[in-house]
Amino acid sequence: MLREFLNLWNPKVETAAGSRQSGAIPYVLREGRVVFLLVTSRRTGRWIFPKGSIPSGMTAWDSAAKEALEEAGVTGVVESEPLGSYRISDKGQLVDIDLYPLRVESQLDIWDEMDQRSRHWVLLAEARRLLADRALTRIADRLHRRLTAEGAKQ
Repeated sequence: MLREFLNLWNPKVETAAGSRQSGAIPYVLREGRVVFLLVTSRRTGRWIFPKGSIPSGMTAWDSAAKEALEEAGVTGVVESEPLGSYRISDKGQLVDIDLYPLRVESQLDIWDEMDQRSRHWVLLAEARRLLADRALTRIADRLHRRLTAEGAKQ
């Protein structure tokens, strides 16, 4: 019960150096539908969004775009405001990860971690099924609602 509470409770707070990371939520809009790009984690093989440590001297959103390129082989336009955050335990330390939407403009056939990860384009329903972390699902839902509302206004 306490573990579930900690997984769901995640205020954006200042954390110790090295314990905050950034990630991207790569997506495209196709025929009015939001399609997300997931990658597998190297350690467990679970489906996640690309994420990693923020290099010194780099903004969190630029770091998120860099992770999307390295882990998923995609480039695009990244937003400078995070859509949400989630928390993981990594080697016994809590790590907060801010996720930045990244509208994909190109997908590479060859990228840095292609031999270490799989990538998979999914609609929201499949993202909900594949993402093991409920916090990731909630953030994907939030982006989906925002993008479909914007599309309806146009």
